[in-house]
Amino acid sequence: MARIKPQALLQQSKKKKGPSRISVNTVVLYSLIVVVMGFFLYATYRHWAHRSSFQEEDHLSVLKGDNVIADAKTSDVPRYAILNTSKGSITVELYKEGSPEVVDEFIDLCQRGHFKGMPFHHVIKNFVIQGGNTDRPGATEGWTLRGKHNSQLDTSVKHEAFMLGTSKEKRDKKSFELFITTAPIPDLNEKLIVFGRVIKGEDVVQEIEEVDTDEHYQPKSSIGIINVTLKQKV
Repeated sequence: MARIKPQALLQQSKKKKGPSRISVNTVVLYSLIVVVMGFFLYATYRHWAHRSSFQEEDHLSVLKGDNVIADAKTSDVPRYAILNTSKGSITVELYKEGSPEVVDEFIDLCQRGHFKGMPFHHVIKNFVIQGGNTDRPGATEGWTLRGKHNSQLDTSVKHEAFMLGTSKEKRDKKSFELFITTAPIPDLNEKLIVFGRVIKGEDVVQEIEEVDTDEHYQPKSSIGIINVTLKQKV
């Protein structure tokens, strides 16, 4: 038997332990798998990114649409009322935010002509003027004595002069009365629902306040509201 030389055995051992070659087909297959997976991940990312962007735009458009509708509704509501009286015009800013129900009722009555020809049937100097249904007593009945004592009145904002209000007493639309304060009133919030403020025509209010009245604080000569004009801007 022929003896194998050590050098030949070493070469045979190296050949057995060496790594086998990777075929071209395997390389192509794995490359194709990597490309497909990369394309799939990219497509998934694009899909969710596009969907998220679309949802955000849709949400913003809905919010914008709601704001436009809300702004339109707000802009349609008159913010001012001009009381045209026999002594001149009185411009009042309406407090929609503070007394929405009363302001809505007031606006509705103005549009129906409720205040057209309404007289001021009580005028208390340095206190209040009242217009409305003369057959109904009204809130000033209990104020006449207090109206003579104005030296120690609270002068906080809620008790200011030239505020527009109506009685808190239960009423129907026919008995809606108007009060314009001519001085600070301590118990204003107890008696009236304030829903506006005179911003122009304070001199007219003071002129009405100066008219002659009888012992029941009723004007001796007829004086009242000719009509009311509603405005969004003045």
